[in-house]
Amino acid sequence: MRRENVYKNRMSFEIFIDGEAGTTGLKVAARLAAHPHVQLLQIDQAHRKDATARADMMAASDITILCLPDEAAIEAAALATPGVRLIDASSAHRTNADWVYGFAELQPGQDKLIAAAQQITNPGCYPTGFLSLARPLIASGIVPDTALLSVPAVSGYSGGGKALIAQHDSGDLSPSFSYGTHLKHKHLGEMTQYSGLQTPPIFMPSVAGFYAGMLVHLPLHAGQFTTSVNADGLYELFADWYGDAALVGMGAPGANHSDVPAMLAADALVGGDNMEIFVFSNPAEDHFWLTARLDNLGKGASGAAVQNMNIALGLDETLGLNCPN
Repeated sequence: MRRENVYKNRMSFEIFIDGEAGTTGLKVAARLAAHPHVQLLQIDQAHRKDATARADMMAASDITILCLPDEAAIEAAALATPGVRLIDASSAHRTNADWVYGFAELQPGQDKLIAAAQQITNPGCYPTGFLSLARPLIASGIVPDTALLSVPAVSGYSGGGKALIAQHDSGDLSPSFSYGTHLKHKHLGEMTQYSGLQTPPIFMPSVAGFYAGMLVHLPLHAGQFTTSVNADGLYELFADWYGDAALVGMGAPGANHSDVPAMLAADALVGGDNMEIFVFSNPAEDHFWLTARLDNLGKGASGAAVQNMNIALGLDETLGLNCPN
């Protein structure tokens, strides 16, 4: 039986979150509490670290969502018996060929791969923003796969999970800082593999003193394109690429649009599960600035997990999510 037909005519599904107490797990649980077709399976707290009890919960679920640190997610995946469907919100399996990459808008047909998958790996928050910009450019041939790209980005401190949140709340966190200066960030593998680049980009992440939200930037010189382009053409490329997408769209009615505030807020989509794309250029149109804006806890984490769950169950992908009108 084809995977997409397994759940035909079913209206109720049981979901287990392994790691529900974590930042992402709590956000997933909150979304599923409002989901019309989902019932959460919850393990007794006394047994939440018991391997046998967790394996039993996985086996009883239609889908298990892993909201765990990388090493724990690998151990959890090994507990799953044949037939158990998994969505992993960690970075442990993102470049693993046995797992389907859960960025439904990555390219045409990606949602169908997710629908049929046994094992789905959630994208990272920064890679979600970067790939939303880079993949259409490279797949369309407008930017070559040999391009040497730089990716400055900023996120709210919640992206660091409970430890960074606690550090902020105690007053010990700097109001703004860069990290990953060793240029070996764990996101680079998926950013390179799924963009189609031959060389990893220079990834320059930073964190600022706001709870959630994210801006991911892709600066480009006109000489980096394979053909002559202008801002309007780039805008239309992205608008066409995401024309049918429910959760990714343009953040303004046009390139360089006057509706976009001079100070683009990173936290404007907090609580939402969508992502916005912006196109800017200088008057000579020899410098371009592309930006993706999203909630690192929404489309960048828990929202993406629920979207992938909906697709895998054959449901409307936006159920349980906070979507734009």
